[in-house]
Amino acid sequence: MLNVPSQSFPAPSSQQRVASGGRSKVPLKQGRSLMDWIRLTKSGKDLTGLKGRLIEVTEEELKKHTKKDDCWICIRGLVYNVSPYMEYHPGGEDELMKAAGSDGTDLFDQVHRWVNYESMLKECLVGRMAIKPAVPKDYGEEKKVLNGMLPKSQVTDTLAKEGPSSPSYDWFQTDSLVTIVIYTKQKDINLDSVIVDHQDDSFRAETIIKDYSYIIHLGLSHEIQEDLSVRVVENVGKIEIVLKKKENTSWKRLGHPLENHNSLIPKKDTGTEIVKPYTPVSDFLLSEVKEPVLVNNKYIYFLIKIYPAGLFTPELDHLHIGDFVSVSNPEGNFKISQFQELEDLFLLAAGTGFTPMVKILNYALTNIPSLRKVKLMFFNKAEDDIIWRSQLEKLAFKDKRFDVEYVLSAPTSEWNGKRGHISPALLSEFLKRSLDKSKVLICICGPTPFTEQGIRLLHDLNFSKDEIHSFTA
Repeated sequence: MLNVPSQSFPAPSSQQRVASGGRSKVPLKQGRSLMDWIRLTKSGKDLTGLKGRLIEVTEEELKKHTKKDDCWICIRGLVYNVSPYMEYHPGGEDELMKAAGSDGTDLFDQVHRWVNYESMLKECLVGRMAIKPAVPKDYGEEKKVLNGMLPKSQVTDTLAKEGPSSPSYDWFQTDSLVTIVIYTKQKDINLDSVIVDHQDDSFRAETIIKDYSYIIHLGLSHEIQEDLSVRVVENVGKIEIVLKKKENTSWKRLGHPLENHNSLIPKKDTGTEIVKPYTPVSDFLLSEVKEPVLVNNKYIYFLIKIYPAGLFTPELDHLHIGDFVSVSNPEGNFKISQFQELEDLFLLAAGTGFTPMVKILNYALTNIPSLRKVKLMFFNKAEDDIIWRSQLEKLAFKDKRFDVEYVLSAPTSEWNGKRGHISPALLSEFLKRSLDKSKVLICICGPTPFTEQGIRLLHDLNFSKDEIHSFTA
């Protein structure tokens, strides 16, 4: 794990102390200023060479990228392709090449630790360093927390012969974030397999792996903010849990172990209460195909995707009439007043992030007389994943104000529609106002990476915070 060393500012060995006129700079070519670099990063050009993918980088792989036109550098556990930045670097190409193919954290801290490299190089991010945890002979509790490796005896005690491979975890940090990475060594893990709970200083993450639960349970060493995010890289079975620090200080350790920490136990022994948020929907989009109104409005409709390997949805799928589930009070911060005098409504949905759009469509098309245009851009993996496609197309035929566009990330060769992921090119074409100064609302919902990327792109396209509303999928 890479921690930021504690040192004075500027660092004793910094060129800002050594050189009387500040650190030395080299003349930059025309068109290579900081503003030129910012414009390049916002252009949508692939600066990593990986077409938007993030990968796990081994030490062996990092060492291969040591040329000016193929230069990777690691800073605090994150790997960047700095080749596109070479000509924009005020300190010159030679300074960057000193860290080519290696961990440049110490060198970076010596020269300009205060620079916000995460923002400067975010479009050059290749991925994270692959951690190679090692279990020392005198394996203490502190090492278990930092490396996240199960002692061998604990693995054999808890695993049946046909059980899953031993999972492990690790963690790293930046100035403002702590990321816990769980390596499940399974390829059928999805968000529905992960339960994360944080109360006071207690942090608990449970991952369902076949018939077992892998548990991380810690008393965190520092305070964190309430909101956290979870990302699953399904093809490698990796889970990333991102915590936001309350104070931008360097953590010496992640925390101390609590009950069942770093253990893999049979699922039936965990006794976990499962809580998942879902958005109530209308029973139909089109009024003329609605079923008769049910007596006393006693029914709530949910649209839920069943994940066969998931923790929660298979249980829902096997419920029978007369079975019970507990339902909480409604949560959320969307206000009907946001529709007041609205003229253009744009909806961006990915997968089951479509669910909050159902009631929005119903309400807006029925109750907003000022509305000129309603457009839905619906992102899915494959054509069969498109929810309520026939109803959406019937609604577009019935109400000329409404239009729907589908975008597929893994279509068949027969697909003639749009392809890819959320991007500046797709959004700039889609988000066209009916009038130059028409009042606009953009609603977005989907997996956390989709929503966060979408909001960043919308801000880049000069939409204000008041014109954007995000839902939690």
